[in-house]
Amino acid sequence: MSQERSEPSARVRALLADMTLEEKAAQLVGYWVDQGGEVVAPLADEMVTSTKYADATVHGLGHLTRVYGTRPVEPVERARWLWEEQRRLRSETRLGIPAIVHEECLTGLAAWKAATFPTPLAWGASFDPDLVQEMAESIGDSMRELGIHQGLAPVLDVIRDPRWGRVDECIAEDPYVVGTIGTAYVRGLQHAGIHATLKHFVGYSASQAARNHAPVHAGPREIADVLVPPFEMALRDGGARSVMNSYAEIDGDPVGASPAYLTDLLRGELGFERVVVSDYFSVAFLHSTHAVAADLGEAAELALAAGIDVELPTGDAYAEPLLARVREGIADEALLDAAVLRVLTQKEQLGLLDESFAEPPASIDLDSPRHRDIARRLASESVILLANDAVLPLPAATVRRVAVIGPNADSSEALMGCYSFANHVLAHHPDVALGIAIPTVLDAVRAEFPDAAVDAVRGCDVEGEDGSGIPGAVAAAAEADVAVLVVGDRAGLFGRGTVGEGNDVEDLELPGRQRDLVEAVAATGTPVVLVVVSGRPYALEWALTGPHPVGAALQTFFPGEEGADAVAAVLSGRVNPSGRLPVSLPRSAGAQPYTYLHPFLGGPSSITSADPTPVLPFGHGLSYTTFEHAGLEVTPTVAAGDVFTAAVTVRNTGAVAGADVVQLYGHDVYGSITRPLAQLLAYQRVWLEPGEAREVTFTVPTARLAFTDRSGRRIVEPGRVDVWVGPSCAQREAESVVQVTGDVHPVSPGDARVATATVGPALRTPAAEDAALTASRV
Repeated sequence: MSQERSEPSARVRALLADMTLEEKAAQLVGYWVDQGGEVVAPLADEMVTSTKYADATVHGLGHLTRVYGTRPVEPVERARWLWEEQRRLRSETRLGIPAIVHEECLTGLAAWKAATFPTPLAWGASFDPDLVQEMAESIGDSMRELGIHQGLAPVLDVIRDPRWGRVDECIAEDPYVVGTIGTAYVRGLQHAGIHATLKHFVGYSASQAARNHAPVHAGPREIADVLVPPFEMALRDGGARSVMNSYAEIDGDPVGASPAYLTDLLRGELGFERVVVSDYFSVAFLHSTHAVAADLGEAAELALAAGIDVELPTGDAYAEPLLARVREGIADEALLDAAVLRVLTQKEQLGLLDESFAEPPASIDLDSPRHRDIARRLASESVILLANDAVLPLPAATVRRVAVIGPNADSSEALMGCYSFANHVLAHHPDVALGIAIPTVLDAVRAEFPDAAVDAVRGCDVEGEDGSGIPGAVAAAAEADVAVLVVGDRAGLFGRGTVGEGNDVEDLELPGRQRDLVEAVAATGTPVVLVVVSGRPYALEWALTGPHPVGAALQTFFPGEEGADAVAAVLSGRVNPSGRLPVSLPRSAGAQPYTYLHPFLGGPSSITSADPTPVLPFGHGLSYTTFEHAGLEVTPTVAAGDVFTAAVTVRNTGAVAGADVVQLYGHDVYGSITRPLAQLLAYQRVWLEPGEAREVTFTVPTARLAFTDRSGRRIVEPGRVDVWVGPSCAQREAESVVQVTGDVHPVSPGDARVATATVGPALRTPAAEDAALTASRV
């Protein structure tokens, strides 16, 4: 689905011509009907409007904010209210225009009793855009049934520093992985009829010291080459229908007030013609936190002129403060007209101008078998085997006693990200049930090993300094055949939790006393399987290579409602792990910000005593089988602006069937601007039976090698490019060289941005036959 032109129809233009100033402004604001002091957005307790709902809708309304997602409401009952309210807007306002209903949907629809899927960092770990698209379509189907029109997802911020609290909402540290998987999400959601909203445009994740809302000091090349490409892919290739601005100020210029970013870049260079919505309260923040506007009226004019069409979640600035400014002749009414045209066009495309809202749903299943099947498959694909000293898989027939230890072992909430309904909203309603079944890792281990005695010991909390439970954990581990030690994060918002929006950190040690717990249990000598359930990668070198290293380590990034089953299945070998690190496993907080996309001087060298090399590299992930990559053949020469092919044979050389993520990297050896030592050019998941081999052929646009030159143009330069396939960015298993020829090629919107992959038929060699025979004996 490519980006389509969106010219206002004659009907929309006629509506605009008939509108009063007040009716125009009403179409540019949201209303948060249920917001009542529960902090589910930054400064919501201070910022939320006090305008009465009846007064706010006299002239119509642009958006209804989080009808289902602000407090626990029965979906069918709330749908009945919504249908009635939309009919009221049709019958009791002069123009009869219904409101767009928007909701959060990052890990599933953020509503009570709705399915909770793995967090976006887990999507990245899966390296499976097709499955992410399937998930997004199922989310969109639920939203459409409930009368929702717009989803505030996906997040396309590229991870720059894992100390940032919102890392669990992000997909990867690689912009290409972010772009391909984010675009897949857009396609799935919009195929279901829900408009996707890309966020946060742009630069939000590059904040100073990884602090939320902190200033950003990214240069124009970093913005153009790292932070913008995922948005361009989702817009041009995914046809995303909406964009949300970033809270960031870049070099002192708040994005919400910047025509350079929201008009010249977004609407000009990227060709986006549809609706831009504000992140919650970001228009008012131009006055209250950025201090570039003297009052809310000036903030409204700045935002509207910059390119923000709709103020969310409320009309603090775009309602009366903006109207007063227009009436006084300070602001031009034409600013409103341009935004209203886009909003009305969106409503027309959604069918709202003709919708009768006759029959609300009588019943709905927001956590159906289809939802759970997708959640289980995605969680299973996202589990990363970091290390394994022949401990996993656990032989179910011989394991007699398992100690399941750790603060995340018996917690459903620990499996979900900060934008899950449980951690986002239900944390304010402790007496309300989750509404869906979310087994814990402890539950899943007991089900997976029914003949084993399972001892459960918490050991310590996720946070806090109380280590009084550690001796009990040590005792349980000492008596067990194996200890499954489940540690990590608890997601929350603004200081409630260890990761999530507003929960930024100064170090990358496991929170609380969890390191003490791990070290004490590992020192018993009992084989330990460390399971990290978290929203960010932690510095774990001590656990993997210290005096008492764990026997095996799994990383899973908030795997959702079926995540415990996925973990247990990997423990037993029922599932062969195939996740890969979408973000480097850091050495320390002091090495941050870090990205594998660094030039020579960004890595270790003899001219500095500081070593930023991560403990485990981007793309790393082990399996219960082994894979071999050989015979890389590439197009030897290619004209800048054209495409080249790279074909490699991948073999399962072990005795267990499994999925490999074939990773193609490149390095532009000499460039006019310094180039990264490794850059992911393409990837593809491939399932292989024991002894099976397949040829994977990538068709790679040379635009994958593009960068911004000294004049600000995105170009492809001629020159030598080293190309290789390996199990991570740090290992070259099969290598070759491509010579890019011809003149410098300026990249245009028509250039392909995405590599494609073809997986050939199964091949067998004598060595593969031996492996297959071994597998049959096993």
